Amino acid sequence: MLDKVVIANRGEIALRVLRACRELGIKTVAVHSTVDYNLKHVLLADETVCIGPPASKDSYLNMPAIIAAAEVTDAMAIHPGYGFLSENADFAERVEKSGFIFVGPKAETIRLMGDKVSAIRTMKAHGVPCVPGSGGPLTGDTDETRRIGRELGYPVIIKASGGGGGRGMRVVHSEAALLHAVNVTKAEAQAAFGNDEVYMEKFLERPRHIEFQLIADNYGNVVVLGERDCSMQRRHQKVIEEAPAPGITEEQRAMMTERITSAVGSVGYRGAGTLEFLYENGNFYFIEMNTRVQVEHPVTEMVTGIDIVKLQLKIAAGEPLPLKQGDVRIWGHAIECRINAEDPKGFVPSPGPVRLWHAPGGPGIRVDSHLYSGYSVPPNYDSLIAKIIAHGEDRDTAIARMRNALGEMVVEGIKVNTPLHQEILGHAAFRQGGLDIHYLERRLGLK
Repeated sequence: MLDKVVIANRGEIALRVLRACRELGIKTVAVHSTVDYNLKHVLLADETVCIGPPASKDSYLNMPAIIAAAEVTDAMAIHPGYGFLSENADFAERVEKSGFIFVGPKAETIRLMGDKVSAIRTMKAHGVPCVPGSGGPLTGDTDETRRIGRELGYPVIIKASGGGGGRGMRVVHSEAALLHAVNVTKAEAQAAFGNDEVYMEKFLERPRHIEFQLIADNYGNVVVLGERDCSMQRRHQKVIEEAPAPGITEEQRAMMTERITSAVGSVGYRGAGTLEFLYENGNFYFIEMNTRVQVEHPVTEMVTGIDIVKLQLKIAAGEPLPLKQGDVRIWGHAIECRINAEDPKGFVPSPGPVRLWHAPGGPGIRVDSHLYSGYSVPPNYDSLIAKIIAHGEDRDTAIARMRNALGEMVVEGIKVNTPLHQEILGHAAFRQGGLDIHYLERRLGLK
């Protein structure tokens, strides 16, 4: 087992990793910016290292500073969490070349599967269905670009190959707007991701967002841990996630598990990963792979009883997977609400001091949060401050428990989006299940 791990992240995911390390008897090093000196995991870690000022580029995205922290503390590995450097192949490579273990896939695998065009090609080669599209990056041939658009039929969507987090995408409704959209997306992609490569796909009108969680070791073993429905989104950002996805049959799950296992095994994948799909009219269409642990991983843990973060650490230590596909059992239903420090109507961030924090409890309730009374939410980072997860023997029970939990939760001093979650959970359409990714924006009048 690993002796000491640097947690190269902040907030609730850093605390989540610290707790997993403690269960496994691993010592922890919390790296932090100057404004994050009082984060909960920083106060609990065995050792701490300040790696820079509040700006992410000078701290949590500062590769030399993070690697230096591992050197001065004599750590064995670095866990990147999600966001920041978690899917940065250059970082993974520099970590390994510096003599440390990167808790995640190999750098070449991140490059292959993190690039959407190459990931789509890999999936297609193994029979995983993909959205009809250009089949590769768009070239400077404007006539060919127009031809692809006419062949796919409008609307289409232009996507950045290196995009993610809802950025680098533009929907086009007519041929007259196509070339301008391509040029603007290329410029945005170059500025945001350092890669101006874009491709085109058919824009599905009413799809659901369904993703499959997997875990793989260093010895070619791949296990799929079922699927999640992440269709409750605003501006391409997930708001509520649940597992299993309503309406997905055992036969569909088995078919996708077989194809995913084959595709992921072919690239020598290791660690936790997620394949994301659009789902419409009974068909799955692969869109991208996340080569890291997801924000919404707790709903999968709740319905399978499998600790994904602990498995990440064990795999990084060279251990084989302790389970096979036949060992995976999905029981009950789990729902996660992302609690953000923001105005529930205008979605404007609401940083500041937390006068009072009371976490909900009760049967089937899990709270992943770094909040405590007296903590001050800084304005420098993502507004996610907590995740409330409710599990029950069925979906109705999970929804009822979540509504109770949201009603019990107390956060004073800052605004949070709890009223939005309560509203969504009260919708008859949500309780029925199976809504598309545009539902929430239509409901909020954003589309």
